[in-house]
Amino acid sequence: MLTLVFLDELLAMAAFGVWGWQHDPRWLLVWLLPLVAMFVWWAFASPKAPRGGPVVRPVAKVIVFVLASLALLDAGHPGWALALLVFSVVVNGLAQVPAISRLPTDALRGGSARTR
Repeated sequence: MLTLVFLDELLAMAAFGVWGWQHDPRWLLVWLLPLVAMFVWWAFASPKAPRGGPVVRPVAKVIVFVLASLALLDAGHPGWALALLVFSVVVNGLAQVPAISRLPTDALRGGSARTR
């Protein structure tokens, strides 16, 4: 599940790059927009975000994924925009299921309580 969440984040950054490629100055936007999105993710949405919190983190995630989908839509890729939005909602929703969200912690402890 964590791999899919990471893939989703990479796809969002790529969407910003696609939008930047189609606007001037192309050479600046194609790498600057994904970098800004990565900084926002690091600062507000990542699990160890210095400015994250129980309200800020989900809001930042929604903003990044919605803007990435809108970027694809504006770049002329409505199907990909919808696919990214649906994929983001499903993957991040499943990652919030308690049994799934506990997996990284359980793995660090050497397995779940049921296997001991």
